[in-house]
Amino acid sequence: MGSILAAGTLGLDEHGSSGVALPFYIAGGGIIASIIGTLFVRTQEGASQEDLLKAMRMGTVSASAIIVVFCGAVVPMLNIVAPLKLYFTIVVGLLSGIGIGTATEYCTSHAFYPTQSIAKAAETGPATVIIQGLAVGMFSVSPPTIIIVIAIVVSMSLTGVYGVAIAAVGMLSTLGVTLATDAYGPVADNAGGIAEMAEMPPEVRDRTDALDGLGNTTAATGKGFAIGSAVLTSLALLSAFQKAVSSASSDLKVDIISNPKVMPGLLIGGMLPFIFSGFTMLAVGRSAGAIIEEVRRQFRLGLLEGTVKPDYAACVDIATKASLREMIAPGIMAVLVPAVMGMSMGPEALAGLLTGSIVSGSMLAIMMANAGGAWDNCKKYIEGGKYGGKGSQCHTAAVVGDTVGDPFKDTSGPSLNILIKLMSIIALVMAPALKSTWTIEA
Repeated sequence: MGSILAAGTLGLDEHGSSGVALPFYIAGGGIIASIIGTLFVRTQEGASQEDLLKAMRMGTVSASAIIVVFCGAVVPMLNIVAPLKLYFTIVVGLLSGIGIGTATEYCTSHAFYPTQSIAKAAETGPATVIIQGLAVGMFSVSPPTIIIVIAIVVSMSLTGVYGVAIAAVGMLSTLGVTLATDAYGPVADNAGGIAEMAEMPPEVRDRTDALDGLGNTTAATGKGFAIGSAVLTSLALLSAFQKAVSSASSDLKVDIISNPKVMPGLLIGGMLPFIFSGFTMLAVGRSAGAIIEEVRRQFRLGLLEGTVKPDYAACVDIATKASLREMIAPGIMAVLVPAVMGMSMGPEALAGLLTGSIVSGSMLAIMMANAGGAWDNCKKYIEGGKYGGKGSQCHTAAVVGDTVGDPFKDTSGPSLNILIKLMSIIALVMAPALKSTWTIEA
């Protein structure tokens, strides 16, 4: 991202080759910092959910601190304009990532009120669980959004659009440890499933449940990092697109009021994340239905009685084929719509489309990821003995919420990050063709 902007009109004249090199230095230092940061993750037997969260948070904070020191030594050595401002831009990106992670932890961990309120709502049935979970997800959009806004304003004021890209690189510099915490969730979940199927002692299942609940929170935190960086990256790509389609005598103007092409682009861009999410949600439903039918078929053959062996390969085959087949339509939409919009209505409409998709896509992604994580941890909270514990009516209601939340947090929410970045990249690739086809009035 930094190289794209530095190589274009946004940074080469001002920062030169050092502007291209800086993101690579940050990313390289981040790899080492992430490895060291994992060594700071420590906990003790019988740790509470708060203690586990602090232990995982320590890895991210430690890696970020190492990056701050590393960049403080590297940035002054580069032949770059305003090195102090660029250094503070990197720090802004790091702090924004930590802030988004902390806000996500509060909204999704069953150690805090939002998830506990969903468990309380389970007393009156699954409908109120869904309502409360959606409300928690909607409210959870505000803290990350405010943090991202502050990061954009500060980085833009310090070093312009190039600074926004560098802030995104800074936020992602500790990707090694944040991605590890994201991947940690499914590992802990599967470990709990193995412990239950193997009928291991209750204390083993208690440990895996605690780690699984932590994994749901860390997974949501990782998705928060992803959407935050996606917004910053897409903004930088949008600025690069604007420069690429503009000539020396004119500039691309995204004027909502006087330009009749911008508002249609904004509306269509705002619609696309919802259509995309609809495709992915239906894909999960159809794939799950096919697997259920296969399992029922094996039951009818005598699986429960032990007369036949389970055919695992059939279920894996269904899931694999569905994952490829079901993404054809949303993938074509993500590529085709920006191309059609740009060639038929021009760069102004395409800029509006990108802007609308960034706004609605980022909000929808945060809501889905956090609501799904909160529903899952609500179930874990009840299984831990609250509101009647496992097998109670409250637990049954929470399972319904968790079932709805799984495609929210594991499919539709994370995929929106790809959507908004992919459309921005497609627009940037199309820029030379648009510049030669359309004339932008000065």
